[in-house]
Amino acid sequence: MNELLDATVDEVRDEIVRVGTSLFNRGYVHASAGNISARVGDGHLITPTDAALGFLERDRLALVDAQGEQIAGDRASKTLTLHRRIYAADPTARFVIHTHSTHLVALTLAGVWSQDDVLPPITPYFVMKVGHVPLIPYHRPGDPRVADLVTARIAGHQASHTPIRAVLLDRLGPVVWGPDAAAALAVLEELEETARLWLLTDRRPEPLTTDAIDELRATFGAAW
Repeated sequence: MNELLDATVDEVRDEIVRVGTSLFNRGYVHASAGNISARVGDGHLITPTDAALGFLERDRLALVDAQGEQIAGDRASKTLTLHRRIYAADPTARFVIHTHSTHLVALTLAGVWSQDDVLPPITPYFVMKVGHVPLIPYHRPGDPRVADLVTARIAGHQASHTPIRAVLLDRLGPVVWGPDAAAALAVLEELEETARLWLLTDRRPEPLTTDAIDELRATFGAAW
């Protein structure tokens, strides 16, 4: 790698550690649950398998090349295939976060709103910042078949001009992505907060009206 790419890798390593620490400190992750990755050139950086996101060590993050072969660091997370497939399916994705966030996992246990939309559009910021979030049926952690299901959902929403930024894995939690760490975090935070609101209100609130959602589309370009 040239000096420019080396510098980029170092910066992204620091960003992943910062995000992991922030998620842990705010209760979005616990123990060794969850993983984080970022696109770096033609390859990716990803947290190691069974790493505790609140205590990441920058030089132990796994660096893989364009073919998914490991170049440096500890053994890559078992969800590497899923992360790589998301990047391939959505060229705008440059940062991916998977957590076992409490309220979103609880939502899958209590019952989601629908398979295509795990939560109803009950707040304007959920519509604007998160959008549609489909449920992915349960498979064991790291099962490569999950990547096929997720990329099929991404492709379907791209075809309908309602691109998605997240999916919810049944009993395992959300996977979110964005053009950078801040964007991916914003999706995760809004998604978890909406799940918390939905469960706290015993899933009673009505969705926003069609007119209200149309206004969000027209005013803010919401992809709903």
